Amino acid sequence: MSNAIEAAGPPASLVNTANLVYALHTLSLIIGVTTAATVVGAFVFGIPSIIAVVINYLKRADASGTFLESHFRWQIRTFWFALLWSLVSMALIATVIGLPLGLMLFFGTGVWVIYRIARGWLALRNLKAMYSS
Repeated sequence: MSNAIEAAGPPASLVNTANLVYALHTLSLIIGVTTAATVVGAFVFGIPSIIAVVINYLKRADASGTFLESHFRWQIRTFWFALLWSLVSMALIATVIGLPLGLMLFFGTGVWVIYRIARGWLALRNLKAMYSS
């Protein structure tokens, strides 16, 4: 019976939820680009992204066994790795020696987050799973 459900695809409401999460993350990125906030700062500490990651955790069990499971995992990992690398960047920036490396890592994390959200949302648009983390 599980195969019949998977063959039919996930419910449209769950696809809409995954789209909503990508939209919330994108809103955080736009806030980071258009305000005094940074891309990574707005992504990790912005209300839209925090709401998005909460939705991910609340709905990921519903996505189990569907291609959306990979999107929920992709979104969650994007958030947590962005937080990790932004904290490492801030620690490096706090030191005189690590300042250039910290700034490059912080900028690189912002570019990486934009890439992850764009790649994930495009795959979702095409109803494809995310295979790499």
